[in-house]
Amino acid sequence: MTNLPAPSLDQFETVACYSCGSTRARALVVGEDDLTGKPGRFTFVACEDCGLAYQNPRLKLPFIGAYYDDEYIAHRKKTDWGPLTPLYEWAMGKHDRDKLALVERYVALRPDTRVLDVGCGAGTFLEHLHNASGATVSGVDFKDLGHLPAFAHVDFHLGLFYDQPFAPGSFDLITMWHFLEHDYDPGRTLRHARELLVADGRLIIEVPRLDSVSYRLFKERWPGLQAPQHTVLYSRQSLLDMVAKAGLEVVDYLPYGAFPAYFYLFAGTAFKWLKGRGLNLSRAIYPYFLGQLLLLPVLLFERRLNLAMQTVVCRRPERA
Repeated sequence: MTNLPAPSLDQFETVACYSCGSTRARALVVGEDDLTGKPGRFTFVACEDCGLAYQNPRLKLPFIGAYYDDEYIAHRKKTDWGPLTPLYEWAMGKHDRDKLALVERYVALRPDTRVLDVGCGAGTFLEHLHNASGATVSGVDFKDLGHLPAFAHVDFHLGLFYDQPFAPGSFDLITMWHFLEHDYDPGRTLRHARELLVADGRLIIEVPRLDSVSYRLFKERWPGLQAPQHTVLYSRQSLLDMVAKAGLEVVDYLPYGAFPAYFYLFAGTAFKWLKGRGLNLSRAIYPYFLGQLLLLPVLLFERRLNLAMQTVVCRRPERA
């Protein structure tokens, strides 16, 4: 699917544990870019002291951008899926609707609410939230998609989250939908988010869950590895530990998310079959929706089964 060469050894760097700083780790799993078929094998380790799983060595920051091209799923611009286009658009819209429904359980959205989405991708969630509530919305991403129609009412910032010129106490709500597992400095990101929240503001984080059914099923072909883009793999405990170390209080923990766990079941099965050759989404869309229909009885119980996702809702503590 791509002519990108496999990364050379000098493009990698060794890192310590993002949570406790330890350099003692054991090998956990080796992953590939199963989604697009780009070459390379990437090692994940588990910290011997705190248990956090992370990619080590990892690609240096200047080299990771090549893995976020137009083939990357969150940045795809394709809109014409033939006869299935209406179903595709409904599914993508449902994802944003599910995000909004989750947010509204914890935050009363009004026109004066200020919202930031970190890792905003194509911006459709912010567009949906603004249209539904009138809230002021901002987004940040290191991939420049600000020209897309969804950004018409979004204050878009290009670059790393903690490099943006936001003042302390700028936001009532910050969301990170499948961002923190990509982060090169998640502790710094969480501390920065805490400072940007108003007192008692909310931070909502959704990430894949390492201690889940889908990881046990697919292991090195688990879609949550998404190597090399994912730098950290969070279990329930390691996510809660990371949040606590950043000085945030947990409001709620959910063993599911807005992202459909079915995607992990479908993609993991496909990755096992394809063995790193990449998934052609144009061909996969028909079996994808057929499989979703066949598994509907199981998916109705998704929130009880710990299939793939987890969400933590945090607050900035009131200052003494």
